[in-house]
Amino acid sequence: MKKSQYLFKQTLSGAFCLSATLICLTLSSNAWALFSDDEARKAILDLRKSLATTQLELQNQIETLKTENAELRGKIENLEKQGEDLGSSQKTYYQDLDTRLGNFEPRTETIEGVTGTVQPGEKKAYDDALKAFQAGNLKKAEDAFSAFANKYPQSPYLPLVLYWSGNSKYANKNYAGAIAQLQALIKRYPNHPRIPAAMLTLGSSQLESGNKAAAKKTLNEIIAKYPDSDTAKDAHQLLATIK
Repeated sequence: MKKSQYLFKQTLSGAFCLSATLICLTLSSNAWALFSDDEARKAILDLRKSLATTQLELQNQIETLKTENAELRGKIENLEKQGEDLGSSQKTYYQDLDTRLGNFEPRTETIEGVTGTVQPGEKKAYDDALKAFQAGNLKKAEDAFSAFANKYPQSPYLPLVLYWSGNSKYANKNYAGAIAQLQALIKRYPNHPRIPAAMLTLGSSQLESGNKAAAKKTLNEIIAKYPDSDTAKDAHQLLATIK
């Protein structure tokens, strides 16, 4: 073999080895790059999985907190309801206690604008008399109202007693008694809210008793003092019947 041929072969062999070495290195580099991508993907997947797990745990915690909050709200509402019930129960208790004490000791009350001391049993006596009148038991009502006026002459219920007593006598056709009773009410309590109605019954009693002049005077007084009231309208109608 010639020397030149030998050198050519050696050079070619070296170049081949170098090329092979470069190819191997390139393949090795690509493999490493491929491995790194897989690891990165795995890391990303693991991170996603971890985040999903954490999100699920947080969602579960939120749902748990919502449930506990709802339960707590229910307990608070229940406590508020119990507090309201307790307050109502206490109010009822003290009202009942106050009523019971009122049956045993005097107390100050205001009845339709009239203030005075109410004695034990006084309200019941008034209620019983009024019930008798409302039931149409006029004789019993008259006796009960008279007994009340005699027993409790300073009672704040007295204006009402005189008013209903006058109406009871009028309904029982005791016109003279009704006139006396209603005039006593008007004189003693001129500003009481029952006065207009009492005057109308008084005018009716005077008319029924045959005293037309007195009836006209009373009815015209109603119209003058209470011109816009329903009582004034009734007085006008009653006047129209007087010849």
